[in-house]
Amino acid sequence: MARKKRNSLPFDRRGFSVTIQSALLDSKVYLSLSPQAKVLMTLMHRHWDNYKPVDYGIREACKKIPCAFNTAMKAFNELQDKGFIVMVEHSVFSSRVESKARTWRLTWLPFKGEAPTNDWEKLTHEN
Repeated sequence: MARKKRNSLPFDRRGFSVTIQSALLDSKVYLSLSPQAKVLMTLMHRHWDNYKPVDYGIREACKKIPCAFNTAMKAFNELQDKGFIVMVEHSVFSSRVESKARTWRLTWLPFKGEAPTNDWEKLTHEN
């Protein structure tokens, strides 16, 4: 009788997986986040690429979470303050040319071939 391959799980055929280290999920800093900030982390993680920052704006967060504009803005600020994301470029809004969302580096993931900075851990060790 042939054994099933480990790779043959049903979710493997539907696309990639989002994996977050258990040390991050168990940290006091992560556990202190609002539910909206936790959802935003996962949404941003889905867009992660080692070679470029994540483009993600407040309007998109409002639609995907779903929540009010101010709540989404607070979630971004919370992730920044607690060291989970770092802004790489500001947003640009213009009615004449194409607008651009802010771009972010996710500190728990590698970026441009460099190891994760895990800025959130600094807050964990301070508490």
